Amino acid sequence: MTDAEGGPVRAASESLNPAAMRKQYRRDGLDVSALAAEPMEQFAHWFAEAARDGLYEPNAMIVSTAGADGAPDSRTVLLKQYDRRGFVFYTNHHSRKGTQLAENPQVALLFPWHPLARQVRVTGTAAQVPREETAAYFRTRPHGSQVGAWASDQSAVVPDRATLDRAYAELAARHPEGDQVPVPPHWGGYRVTPRTVEFWQGRENRLHDRLRYVRSGDGEDWRVERLAP
Repeated sequence: MTDAEGGPVRAASESLNPAAMRKQYRRDGLDVSALAAEPMEQFAHWFAEAARDGLYEPNAMIVSTAGADGAPDSRTVLLKQYDRRGFVFYTNHHSRKGTQLAENPQVALLFPWHPLARQVRVTGTAAQVPREETAAYFRTRPHGSQVGAWASDQSAVVPDRATLDRAYAELAARHPEGDQVPVPPHWGGYRVTPRTVEFWQGRENRLHDRLRYVRSGDGEDWRVERLAP
């Protein structure tokens, strides 16, 4: 290992050396003949397996965006809905990702299901879901999460934790448990309509199976291609 200037860095032990961290994937392979006809159906199969295997938050996905400057940005977000139309998550429209999506709707998603030696990689276009859809989901959130959506000016700089806690306490007093908290106008959902969906299965000797669905034009037809690992 080397430091930022190229000099040697002594690891606490060999087990902490990233270059020595290596797992051999020995799970069953993935063949085109076993895939569903459409990527969202295949995703449903894999998502169900991830949930049954007890993965911690299998709906956690990395959302990557880039604004007008082209600089990439990634963060973990929770998937809240999926169907044939795509993948839905919710956030503050004024947040960094919300601002970037307004400038550039192209987005990439990654579901990193490490215990299963699997990944699902998605590229597509994000668009805000209708307000009635946002309101229906907002009403299912715990009361504290509803208040938190008002209290946090997501991605903005705050002077300290006390400022955030004070804003939450004031709003919680204004909207006590049992009250209907209104949906913030600056908060809502995005649906990512997929253009490609790749199913990645780890295999021995780093010869992984990578099968990617690609949308044919603007239609609903998909073709599947195998990628070299």
